[in-house]
Amino acid sequence: MIRNIVFDLDDTLLRDNRTISDQTVSVLQDFHSRGIRIIPASGRARESMDGYIHRLSCVEFYIACNGAEIWDINGNLIFRKTLPDSVADEMLEFGDTYGVYMQTYYGSSFFYNHESDYAREYVLSSFLTGKLCPDLKSFIHSHPTSKILMMAHPDVIDRMRKEASERFLTCAAITTSKPYFLEVNPLHVSKGNALVFCSDHFGFDLKETIAFGDSLNDLSMLTASGKSVAVANARPEVLCQTDDVTLSNEQDGVISYLTGHAELFRQ
Repeated sequence: MIRNIVFDLDDTLLRDNRTISDQTVSVLQDFHSRGIRIIPASGRARESMDGYIHRLSCVEFYIACNGAEIWDINGNLIFRKTLPDSVADEMLEFGDTYGVYMQTYYGSSFFYNHESDYAREYVLSSFLTGKLCPDLKSFIHSHPTSKILMMAHPDVIDRMRKEASERFLTCAAITTSKPYFLEVNPLHVSKGNALVFCSDHFGFDLKETIAFGDSLNDLSMLTASGKSVAVANARPEVLCQTDDVTLSNEQDGVISYLTGHAELFRQ
């Protein structure tokens, strides 16, 4: 029987306009009232998730920064892993060789290396404040980070991901959510490993967990869960590795699947 529901936010639970439908809120709250854990797991920073967590109003803890951080609903940090300065330096130098836009996070702000449409769009999508910071190396040395985000054309990101995954195999975790994102986290950080930590910490069985996702940074938690479901708009690499496929995020695919498979939640 399923006792835990874990899901990505962007392009999975959220609609394309980055909102959560009233139906989604209602259904998830109903599941929670029946003793089912509701676990958001996002690549977003904690402060960028807060509005969604409060809207759902049925979350006890959640996974941020691709699994580098775990927070409870009261704002207590349960787990965090940061990039060593030397690794952060290497990754920033790698990004500089491609001349890409890069950013990191601190509090309710993100700090970026040069002016770009990416920064202006990120303000709208993340609800964070953007601040220009040409010397990201020095900033990270004094403000340890769980994540560096690079943005460029999808073709460039694809090349960078393949190179970085080999070159930094033993010192960092490299993944992608949106096609124009390259996401750098500390070694061994993933949503899947964070979910395993949560299962040990909070005492629940991963076999009794259903996970929903759409992109490469979701694969580890989809694999770790007892049942995995991709939304119809998921990347091909994800669609072929899940147990099932539901409707798209724009059609509230997560909720459609949950309400259409009541047998998963019966004793």
